[in-house]
This record gives sequence, structure tokens and C-alpha cells, in this order.
Amino acid sequence: MNATPAIELEGLQYVYPDGRHALRGIDLVVAPGERVAVLGPNGSGKTTLMLHLNGVLSATSGTVRVGGTPITRRTVREIRSRVGLVFQNPDDQLFMPTVAQDVAFGPANFGVAEPELGARVRFALEAVGMEEHSARTTVHLSAGQRRRVALATALSCRPEVLVLDEPSNDLDPVSRRELAEVLLGLSATMLMVTHDLPYAAQMCTRAVILNDGRLAADGPIETILSDSGLLAQNRLELPWGFSLTPSGTYPVEG
Repeated sequence: MNATPAIELEGLQYVYPDGRHALRGIDLVVAPGERVAVLGPNGSGKTTLMLHLNGVLSATSGTVRVGGTPITRRTVREIRSRVGLVFQNPDDQLFMPTVAQDVAFGPANFGVAEPELGARVRFALEAVGMEEHSARTTVHLSAGQRRRVALATALSCRPEVLVLDEPSNDLDPVSRRELAEVLLGLSATMLMVTHDLPYAAQMCTRAVILNDGRLAADGPIETILSDSGLLAQNRLELPWGFSLTPSGTYPVEG
């Protein structure tokens, strides 16, 4: 068994240029293969934390390690090939003329050449069920399809860790289910930043709550989401009519 954490944060602090403290000493260890929901109210530091995981932001103090490797100026390029970010708005990472070119962009930028590049593109598009759309422009795809292509752009880099920002946002029920099926079929370590508590319960086995840049809770997701007092303290709540079952699902109450 691999004893090296997939992600390790030690004393992570981040202060924005205007002096606002976004992260206040976060300690967090995520094991390989874990699926962790990152929960919290708006402004709690969730997205700031996410952007530290592949070096988009650099810590004011503290350390971020991926697979035991600290993120530094020297290692950041390697880390970005190992940690795939999928942003809340797919249009933030889809900009090439065709789907296939979007999916090829990342690995090509990391030096992957043909025929390996083509194989990675095919693998990623097949993994998300979008291989038939490889020659299309993303402008003409549905929201759910664009989100799957955005996921494919990360998968084509063969990441060890996937970090997803609000993956279920603006998706219809069928698209939510289809995306969940894709994500549950992946072996990568996964951190999911979300306000969608039922989706988090479906996808993850562990949850952490951030509030005011601090780690407010960390535990099995059923335990976290069953604690109505804890949720209320951190401005979180389940949708009306939903309740936690022992299986961790949320049926609508009749």
C-alpha cells in the first residue's frame, strides 16, 4: 500500500494583496484514491484552496505537497501535469476550434507527441462518452457536454489528482447522472468543491468544511451531513425534503 499522501497541506496560509486572509493555516492529508468533498459557505476559501493544488496560487506560508513533492517554482510544471483542475465554468478552459484540439492542448503543452498524443485524446474522450463529438466546436455543445469535454481536457494529462469546482452546477438531472457515472468510474484521487450536498454524498466518502479560511470539520461524509448543528454553524443545509439514509443517499420524502 502506498503510504505517501496524494495531497498534503501543512500550515497553508494565503493572504491576498489587499490584506484579506483567505486561508488561515490549513492542515489536510488526502490518501491516494480518496474522494473528498470540500464544503463551506461563499467566501470560506474553497476556491483559493483549490487553486493552490496545482500552483495557480502560491502559498503565503506553509507547504503543499502532491505525491510527496512540494510545489515550488522548480516543480510547478511537473505538478500541473499530475493535478487536473476542472473549473466551474467549462468555457474557462475550452478555447480551441474543436473538441479534439481542446483535449490535446494540455498534454501537447507538456511535451506529449504523436502517436501518444492521439491515443490520450481518444482515451479521454471515450472516458467521458464524447468521442463522437471530437470534430465539433464546443460552442454548439450542451452545458453537460461542455462539462464532460472540460473533464476530458484534464484526463488527457493522465492526472493523479482531479480537483473539480462545482461539477454539477447548471446541469439537468440526466447530465448530473451521466457525469456522476463518469467520475465514479475513475481511479484518480478526487477533491470536489461544491455547494451541492446531495451530489457530494453520492460522489464522496469524506468531507471537509472550510469557514473563514479555517478547517471547521473533517470526517466521513455521512457523519458531516447528518450533523444539522454543524451544517447550520457553517451556513450549509440540505435541500428541503431531503434526509440522510444509512446508505448515504438523499431520497425525497413523500
